[in-house]
Amino acid sequence: MRIGKSGHLSYCTNIHAGESWVEIFENLKVYLLNIKQKVSEKEPFGIGLRLSYQAAIELSDKSKLHAFKEWMTLNNVYVFTINGFPYGNFHGETIKDQVHTPDWTTDLRKEYTILLFDILGALVPEHILGGISTSPISYKYWYATEERLEDAKIKACDFLIDVVQHLMDLKNQTGKNMHLDIEPEPDGVIENSEEFLHFYNDYLLKLGVPLLMKNTNCTENESDNAIREHIQLCFDVCHFSIAYEKPVEVIQKMKNNAIKIGKVQISAALKCNVESNNTIEELQSYLRPFREPNYLHQAVIKTSENNSLKFRDLDAAIEAMNVTNFKELRTHYHVPVFLAEYQDLQSTQDDIIETLQFWKTNNFTDHLEIETYTWDVLPNQMQTDIIDAVTREINWVRNSIGETI
Repeated sequence: MRIGKSGHLSYCTNIHAGESWVEIFENLKVYLLNIKQKVSEKEPFGIGLRLSYQAAIELSDKSKLHAFKEWMTLNNVYVFTINGFPYGNFHGETIKDQVHTPDWTTDLRKEYTILLFDILGALVPEHILGGISTSPISYKYWYATEERLEDAKIKACDFLIDVVQHLMDLKNQTGKNMHLDIEPEPDGVIENSEEFLHFYNDYLLKLGVPLLMKNTNCTENESDNAIREHIQLCFDVCHFSIAYEKPVEVIQKMKNNAIKIGKVQISAALKCNVESNNTIEELQSYLRPFREPNYLHQAVIKTSENNSLKFRDLDAAIEAMNVTNFKELRTHYHVPVFLAEYQDLQSTQDDIIETLQFWKTNNFTDHLEIETYTWDVLPNQMQTDIIDAVTREINWVRNSIGETI
């Protein structure tokens, strides 16, 4: 839906299980249309589409693509963004670090992303920027040495420049302008603002500009502009909260480096701290129901000396609360954005509010997408009807911005 001066707000449909196009299309009919009825009955409603590689192959069939476009017109919905991070199955099985497979060191990731852009170029309405979010290059712990990590960044840079060239060609052919949004994530090769800026400036620009000049005969300035236009930041609020980075500071860093923010993924991390009236043992008991086998729930503990201790999953972090000078724990577990507290745990909802309030006066991106994908693995007491839950999240965001409902 339209929000603010030029923004588009929706939720990411990766929350619905389904890897084939038939399953995904059915989910849109069952869930998205019911949510639209509740939050945007008469106005157009945007889709934050998620397509697996399998679904993308199937939807690229001209007849299926044409049928989907007709369905969208009939139901007054439109696609403005695609989640291109999970390549394969995203529900119902152990995924953990394999969510990064294939990564940006492979042709598979590049070809998948180009396929998604071809689909998005056919779907996104005229005069609306299209965006696709993608992985933070790879999973950091797959690389045992700095040399291997360096090779991965260089390979990724080459493939990303191929995508930039493809987007330049699509813009020339169709007039549609689209961008790829790199999403920093805990334990990714890029997991915070400094690592993002390092990769962007020292790889994409330093290595990518000469490569694009060679491939396209563009000038240095034209190549620099093309990279900045077509590769942007996906600002996942949860992820930056886990890195203990304040939203406005990150946004200002991007502005200072002339890097655009393609999409804000509105998400909240789970946290707890010693300011509660509970013992550490009680806090641990509240956290344990959030241990589940499907997704990585990386965690960071802040100590009373303000040191940061990183853990690859929540189990180890919970146990470490006993042996550290524990002050606060934050974990990569998306919880409903409308919840500030649960039992005596909290969320990083305040970072979402700060982001939305800053966006309201600065409009630093056109794309706002709610991404609470954990509904089916939340503790039993938090389980709820998905249509009502997403409706509540959308209305909470609108209220936070000051939009009339």
